[in-house]
Amino acid sequence: MNKSLLSPVIFSSLLLGACTTNEAKLTEESRGGKAGCKTVSEQEIGALFNRWNKSLQTGDAKQVVANYYEKSILLPTVSNKPRLTAEEKEDYFHHFLEMQPAGKIDSRHIQIACDTALDAGLYTFKMKKTGKEVKARYSFTYKWTGQDWLITSHHSSALPEKTTKH
Repeated sequence: MNKSLLSPVIFSSLLLGACTTNEAKLTEESRGGKAGCKTVSEQEIGALFNRWNKSLQTGDAKQVVANYYEKSILLPTVSNKPRLTAEEKEDYFHHFLEMQPAGKIDSRHIQIACDTALDAGLYTFKMKKTGKEVKARYSFTYKWTGQDWLITSHHSSALPEKTTKH
């Protein structure tokens, strides 16, 4: 095999896949004496949605935005505008919370890497104010800050196809 092709392949593998495990368990020794990755389970990452959903129940946009990393992006379901700043996120959630949303996960896929995690799948929001249900796709990416897991990106989009109940 050509060595010039092998190096990028190995490098890409290390960057994209070598750190991804069901439980991020790199030790100081395996990282060359540097501080290790935050050990976390899929259940703990799944609980971050519950934390976010409970903050929605407060009706306080500031409490919802407290779940987001300072340099994060929100691509919301019911707005075309990407929300980059805390003020933009608060503005979105102020209006979204007026519908009194409560979310539940329908299906999910969690991936964990060194100090980062992804939770993506399908969720449903019941809007208490209108009684309407909104089914959507979602993805949350999280970063360990050294003190807490915060959202670095959040994408949500309504399902494009009508679903039928079985």
